[in-house]
Amino acid sequence: MKILKKYKLDCKLFDGYKPCKYKRENCIQCPTYAPKGKIICLINLDAMGDVLMTTALLKPIKKKYPVSTIFWITDKSSTAVLKNNPLIDKIFPFGFETFISLKNIKFDIILNVDKSMRSASLAMDLQAPLKKGYALSEHGSIIPFNKEAEYAYELGLNDDLKFNVNTQTGQQLLAESFGFEYQRDEYILDLDEEQKSFVTTYKKENKLTEKDIIIGINTGCSSLYPNKKFRIEHILKLCRMIHKDHPKVKIALFGGRDESQRNKEITNALSFPVISTPTEMGLKTGIAVMDIADIIISGDTLGMHIGIGLKKRMIVWFNLSCPQEIDLYERGEKIVSKVKCAPCWKRSCDTLDCLDRIEIEEIYEAVKREIQKVKKNKNSDH
Repeated sequence: MKILKKYKLDCKLFDGYKPCKYKRENCIQCPTYAPKGKIICLINLDAMGDVLMTTALLKPIKKKYPVSTIFWITDKSSTAVLKNNPLIDKIFPFGFETFISLKNIKFDIILNVDKSMRSASLAMDLQAPLKKGYALSEHGSIIPFNKEAEYAYELGLNDDLKFNVNTQTGQQLLAESFGFEYQRDEYILDLDEEQKSFVTTYKKENKLTEKDIIIGINTGCSSLYPNKKFRIEHILKLCRMIHKDHPKVKIALFGGRDESQRNKEITNALSFPVISTPTEMGLKTGIAVMDIADIIISGDTLGMHIGIGLKKRMIVWFNLSCPQEIDLYERGEKIVSKVKCAPCWKRSCDTLDCLDRIEIEEIYEAVKREIQKVKKNKNSDH
């Protein structure tokens, strides 16, 4: 059709529905033309922490395909950790409407991060000459699309390889599974202006200054693996140890809706004040409020991934999961349970020795070291 000759259909700013932000009548000679280049669809429907970790893949993608457009399909609940990401062109919440919208697009590359039936099935149904990651066989089992993904695929089928032999981080496994160069790229988690404003206001309301050292404790975890969270008595013991030796250090409690009552119990049981941050204002606010902390103490949970994304100093305990798969980027310490059965990735356990045998004293020694590092950094800044 003649009318289509007026427009550049492959421009990132053109959607065919309404004028782009420049509102030009004819875009053939447009100086702000932004070609889509390689159109890449990334499928990542796993847990929010894993979605956040996958943002470390964006820079390797852009290095290999500098002129490209990245579509990201994820669960609706995970969109909050991807918004404001400068390297993602469009985020699609997983569902029927997304499938209908995307099934006729001819992508250049599909990257499926998840070893799950729904993600693999979606990757099979969308159009692209090159697909990498995980597919679905005609027998209904998950299989790798490409040779580079075979090692990560094998990790899911071989406990000894995953728990004892593998030394690669999740980010390295991702990059190499898709054939990208691994350069230890970091997560991308940028606060938007609304979140930054919230942090500024929250600090003022709680009389927090730049000189204050704030330690945040992530008190909960996903309901999928409830045994990743410490018992309340352990958190109370840690808070008391910190306050006894460092009375000027501020302690903040982080968590989501499920931690509301838990954090209230902790606050009420302590004889000194702690900052009980909002737990029922949604993930976007939860991410923003964690930015007040200098040091975050957490299990291997979404809170840990947010802390890594915000580039905080981290102290992370591991019992069920594999510590070697997590990269703290030299900003913290890992405390690993000293039991023979860990890691195991079990969702339930009769004894929970792995959790009870993480020494609070060991975590506190790490806290003391991290406090000294934060003090040194704050003093050098002034």
